[in-house]
Amino acid sequence: MGIQIQGMELFAIGVVMIMFVAVLKGFGILEPMSSFEDSSESDLELSTVRHQPEGLDQLQVQTKFTKKELQSLYRGFKNECPSGLVDEETFKTIYSQFFPQGDATTYAHFLFNAFDMDRNGSIRFEDFVIGLSVLLRGTVTEKLNWAFNLYDINKDGYITKEEMLAIMKSIYDMMGRYTYPSVRDEAPSEHVDKFFQKMDRNRDGVVTIDEFIETCQKDENIMNSMQLFENVL
Repeated sequence: MGIQIQGMELFAIGVVMIMFVAVLKGFGILEPMSSFEDSSESDLELSTVRHQPEGLDQLQVQTKFTKKELQSLYRGFKNECPSGLVDEETFKTIYSQFFPQGDATTYAHFLFNAFDMDRNGSIRFEDFVIGLSVLLRGTVTEKLNWAFNLYDINKDGYITKEEMLAIMKSIYDMMGRYTYPSVRDEAPSEHVDKFFQKMDRNRDGVVTIDEFIETCQKDENIMNSMQLFENVL
């Protein structure tokens, strides 16, 4: 079954995050809460991992997850990443297996950088769960801030048309022949031109965080896509 592309707005913002959650569920990182009974453990199991995450109490403050949810997330994370760290090649491998009909390498690179907050080449459990909290439990503004960070490839506080096009091309490449109708080579560029013009309100050639959030909040498709994260976990 193909994926109907209904427009740049929904495809560029919501689908980026929705596909990420889908991959996590597909690879068992988002385990159902019912699969874990209440535990008498006061903290995470840390004896066998290379990177020891911060304590649950601190992560509860930093995220919108309960202690039980954090324990469940950590067990799923540790099952997939026994060392406690995820490197970029692992990220690429996961996405390549989930999207075999396309090339997920570039998209996985961009998404990895969005989670690798301290830019050290690996994603810790803390990075993972803080980002996941925003995507699943954050306000609309928090989710849009996260999406802006993804599109702001060089992290200079602005999105250029080139950056937006690079992200869009990586999504089309990853989806491969699952897209329906078949995507023309010029389609990503056409969508970016349209949406970038809509966002760049003062016509200075870059999109600021304020312009990004304001445009998205006024777009019904994007706002509807944000609701798809409810009750994932």
